[in-house]
Amino acid sequence: MVEQLPSDDGHRYLLTPNRSMSWAGNVRIWLALLGLTTVIVAGFTLIGAWVILPFAGLELAALAAGFYYTARQCQRQEVLLLGPDTIRLEKGMKRKEAEWEIPRQFSRVWQDEPRHPFTPPKLHLQFRNEEIPIGSFLNMDDTETLIAILQRYGILIQKRKKPEPRWF
Repeated sequence: MVEQLPSDDGHRYLLTPNRSMSWAGNVRIWLALLGLTTVIVAGFTLIGAWVILPFAGLELAALAAGFYYTARQCQRQEVLLLGPDTIRLEKGMKRKEAEWEIPRQFSRVWQDEPRHPFTPPKLHLQFRNEEIPIGSFLNMDDTETLIAILQRYGILIQKRKKPEPRWF
């Protein structure tokens, strides 16, 4: 998701992954599956198939871990500030964990062409020999929106094709 934020010293954008459900919604779904699994496991236990209990517990634990990991990854965000002389990129989960400030005239954005037509292109901000990924979690539409924003503010985007992996 690409959202414009108010800013006094340039154009500021918040980049976040699409979140289809809140944490509370994930917990409600997990609790519903817990209830359903409990009913099924109770039925099997009553007919003597008690060995299903640990496997049902492991399945629910794995599902909870998957829900937690996915919800945690959806908390990533990047703030992109396009100033008159600099480009600033801040990355983090709930707080700023990394920050780059690059002179605008010496930077470039690389657009790696996707290997599959349903995947979005990957963007990298380059300054000297360092390449910083931008919005790696964005979907196709949001990536196109970000590319249009960068082009509107005069940032050169150069396309490149990544070499195919070699299988020996």
